[in-house]
Amino acid sequence: MKEKYINELKKALEWKRLMVLLGNTIYAVGVVAFVLPLELITGGTTGIGLIMDYLFNIPLETFALIFNIIMFLVAIGILGISFAITTLISTFYYPFILGVLQKVDFLRTLTDEPMLATVCAGLLIGVGIGIVVRAGASTGGMDIPPLVCNKKFGLPVGVGLYLFDFIILIGQMFFRDSEKILYGILLVVIYSVMVDKVLVSGKSKIEVKIISDYVDQINEAIQNKIDRGTTFFMVET
Repeated sequence: MKEKYINELKKALEWKRLMVLLGNTIYAVGVVAFVLPLELITGGTTGIGLIMDYLFNIPLETFALIFNIIMFLVAIGILGISFAITTLISTFYYPFILGVLQKVDFLRTLTDEPMLATVCAGLLIGVGIGIVVRAGASTGGMDIPPLVCNKKFGLPVGVGLYLFDFIILIGQMFFRDSEKILYGILLVVIYSVMVDKVLVSGKSKIEVKIISDYVDQINEAIQNKIDRGTTFFMVET
């Protein structure tokens, strides 16, 4: 029985790692095929990387590696070692696959239409991030702050992505024209919506109502032991 449980656990971990690799690859395809060739602006680690490339000529894949390592250390301290270990895959794999795909000429010649590129990039980036987060990990970098806000304050991941990404978009306004800014906003909206769609796809929620005189003890147990949220209602009988 114990051996069967161990084998099932190994299969689950292998599937999780596969999903993390798949999500990061889809994410990188969206960036290489549509964001970089048309010089679109975007949020996340890529957005900050574009700013660093403009200001200091730091290659995107190099910045992504450095920034991901920093965010990995943050993840260890706040989100826990288990989460951080799964994020470790993304920390090194995303910069690697990004560099590899940039050498594929075919990907950089798919379209020269900005609107089509924006939509396709948003769909691919959103699906990629969603797959990784749904697997219980992250793509590293700027995915970490929204997850921290979700854990600490209950802020939905999609909303967190909106907030941080729009701040990054503002940082790119100083060296991009106004039309690129509008495309960037659309790109962020599309991939933020896609992340939420992927996260809730196929999932159902259960609400349990508990009537008891031991409110404080039950609330503490639910939040600390099973990591779920609670809502209080005043009831009169």
